[in-house]
Amino acid sequence: MGERWQAVDDYIAAKLLGDDDVLATTLANNAAHGLPPIDVSAAQGKMLFLLAQIAGAKRILEIGTLGGYSTIWLARALPESGRLVTLELEPHHATVARTNLDRAGVSSKVDIRVGPAADSLAAITDEPPFDFVFIDADKLNNAHYVREAIRLGRSGTTIVVDNVVREGGVLDVDSDDERIVGTRALFDMLSADPRLDATAVQTVGAKKWDGFVLARVRQSPPAKRNEKR
Repeated sequence: MGERWQAVDDYIAAKLLGDDDVLATTLANNAAHGLPPIDVSAAQGKMLFLLAQIAGAKRILEIGTLGGYSTIWLARALPESGRLVTLELEPHHATVARTNLDRAGVSSKVDIRVGPAADSLAAITDEPPFDFVFIDADKLNNAHYVREAIRLGRSGTTIVVDNVVREGGVLDVDSDDERIVGTRALFDMLSADPRLDATAVQTVGAKKWDGFVLARVRQSPPAKRNEKR
């Protein structure tokens, strides 16, 4: 079945995406520098690009840069005056990403911040709100990252979280895998937080069986009038 999933992804890419030498070179450069092959697929990258454009994003936050493959997709969705802040734990990954972003011609729009994402997020206190947030980092902290995305967003901000199905592992209530523990905590947080409208969609393809959370920060309720009747 996995081979057929890959074949369908290849068909989609051939029909709807076409060849992209910049993105192909990015993946090759990542591999040459020892980065793990855990980037989103080409079809998923195009989905992020379209979602960011649909959201009208001018400011994007990405948590988890890796080698910048998804960063390039998101940066391409921005207008010329747009800005993307991307957070990466590993200095080596950030160095590779900078090379890839330069080659892609989008580095002027991208600010890579290196260090633990929780620390980088806490340091963001006086910047304009983000319109779109993509979360693809350590899974144990996903719920925290979504709370931070709400804090740093606005009414209507779109939030996408990757790897939330984990080949069905999300159903394992007794799992001691921190990625599954973190994913289940994310779903608990999403179901309880009134500030969000959210769903999750399972996916199959080049990245096997997984899925995304898609959420939107709810519009703030209108202020109540203090009127005498």
